[in-house]
Amino acid sequence: MEPVTSVLAFLFFGFIAIVLLVIAVKTIRIVPQATVMLVERLGKFDKVASSGLNILVPFLDKPRAVYWTNTRPGLTSIDLREQYIDLPPQPVITRDNVTIHVDSVVYWQITDPVKAVYEMNDLVGGIVQLTITGMRAVMGDMDLDHTLSQRDQINSKLRLILDEATDKWGVKVTRVDVKNINPPEDVRITMEKQMTAERNRRALVLQAEGDRQAAITRAEGEKQAAVTRAEGEKQSAILAAEGAAQARLRAAEAESEALSRIAQSVPGDPSQYLITTRYIDSLRDMTKTNNAKVIFMPVETSAMLSSVGAIKEVLSQTGDKDDRDQPSPPPRPRELPR
Repeated sequence: MEPVTSVLAFLFFGFIAIVLLVIAVKTIRIVPQATVMLVERLGKFDKVASSGLNILVPFLDKPRAVYWTNTRPGLTSIDLREQYIDLPPQPVITRDNVTIHVDSVVYWQITDPVKAVYEMNDLVGGIVQLTITGMRAVMGDMDLDHTLSQRDQINSKLRLILDEATDKWGVKVTRVDVKNINPPEDVRITMEKQMTAERNRRALVLQAEGDRQAAITRAEGEKQAAVTRAEGEKQSAILAAEGAAQARLRAAEAESEALSRIAQSVPGDPSQYLITTRYIDSLRDMTKTNNAKVIFMPVETSAMLSSVGAIKEVLSQTGDKDDRDQPSPPPRPRELPR
């Protein structure tokens, strides 16, 4: 009897230990940092178990499990940290009827875990679908060129749409980033050709603008050089005129001094002396030329030369008379031929 009693006692105490262990597991719950747990009592929300040690009423209190997309099924801990969802490429039709594939990243954070669990059945799936529909709505109102060049505007509009829609779910959408926009192959080739043509046009425009600026600069330089050259010629002409005037003044002063000295040394009008010397210099210059056949003589010079000619004629007549008065020499005897 004693062995049977001991076995029964061992089984009883073992059962009690197992029950106590189960009660302890269901009573004591440790929640990690930055996570919470929703506790339901008899199927109704009772409280939010924060991080740390939490005591539950066994068999009455039960953690609420969630079944969200891309999460472990039956998860009881709700993460309050900021999370992200990487969406695969989705087809989007733009306003100009071009089908593009867009992939994006959504950053979100749970601010009210009660609403996140009880207001939405699948929180992650709802955010994904809302992001896809919002992306199609935003890019459907834009042309292909605008979708490629205005990513910041697309991100801002998507964030506003998601933030307003998820506010009642207790979720805050902090950021939305469009990673890649992939147009079809034929559209991409056409865009590359268009971009090449646009770059060539810009290069030609820049070259023409450079040539125009260079021509303007050259014209300005030539204009400045012409102005400087004209100014230099003007100054040179002024200096030459001033030099000529000074020379003429000096010559006139010298000539006046010469006339004064001639008047002091030669009796009579000194101007006649000056005129006579000028006549003589002019005659000397005219006789130096080889092709001078006619020489114009002043009146006073011609009168003087006529007087000289008259004297020469008188002298020649006197010489002839003297020759007639002298006896002629006897004739020479005629020589006979031998």
